[in-house]
Amino acid sequence: MGTVSWDSRSRRELGRFLRSRRERVKPEDVGFPVGPRRRAPGLRREEVAVLAGLSPTWYMYLEQGRDIHPSPEVLNSIARVLRCTEDERRYMHTLIYGQVIAPKPLATEIPPVEMLRQIVALTDQSPYPVYAGNAINLDIVAWNPAATEWYEDWARIPPGERNMLHWLLTAPKARERLVDWESESRNIVARWRADVAKRPEDERVQQFIAELSKLSPEFVQWWDDHDVQEHRSRIRRLRHPRMGVQTMRVVFIQSPELLTYGIVFHIPLSIGVDE
Repeated sequence: MGTVSWDSRSRRELGRFLRSRRERVKPEDVGFPVGPRRRAPGLRREEVAVLAGLSPTWYMYLEQGRDIHPSPEVLNSIARVLRCTEDERRYMHTLIYGQVIAPKPLATEIPPVEMLRQIVALTDQSPYPVYAGNAINLDIVAWNPAATEWYEDWARIPPGERNMLHWLLTAPKARERLVDWESESRNIVARWRADVAKRPEDERVQQFIAELSKLSPEFVQWWDDHDVQEHRSRIRRLRHPRMGVQTMRVVFIQSPELLTYGIVFHIPLSIGVDE
């Protein structure tokens, strides 16, 4: 007996998952009558297929774990019919594609930005910078006093311009505070390219690219280089007007419920100040 491939196991798991979700949907909630001939709980396969705009046979094959390949749009349609949560829709995508296509916000008790502000506020007494922002447009939404000391007093900047990439490319202070300004800026551009690839439909990205291209010839060159890098910890040297240069490890932390948002922590490599 041969071994079962990872793809086969995933398809079978998806079939079992679809059956479990189908059985919990009440027919009357989606417009089907409930009569004595309905013996099993939930919806029938053909009813799911009709509501999702699919062939009943094709949907049956999907639940059976056959070697068929549903598109993201088809999975989303099935998830809608089965009244799946975003967590469940993401699970379906992960089973088939190994990743989530076009993730949507997860249900949370408070908005992501408010959650970030509360987390960053816990670091108000820290001597090391912490700031939070949106990975897709790089807007900065929260920061502690140390970030103001080492980077910029973001409160003095108009809300529409509180953007890390905009600041790096246009503010003279950015070149003063980041010792390796060019290397750091190129790295952020490369990471941003990786982030925006996850939101190809976001028109704001193209508008921002056009805006930065007018403001910075360096950005034009770096964007055209097509360098790409995923988020990882990075050593960064910052220059303080009174405390001199200090080397820190920059760590980006993200949670699924925050979607496109994340927090940047700075961890000192040494207690002393580099000369």
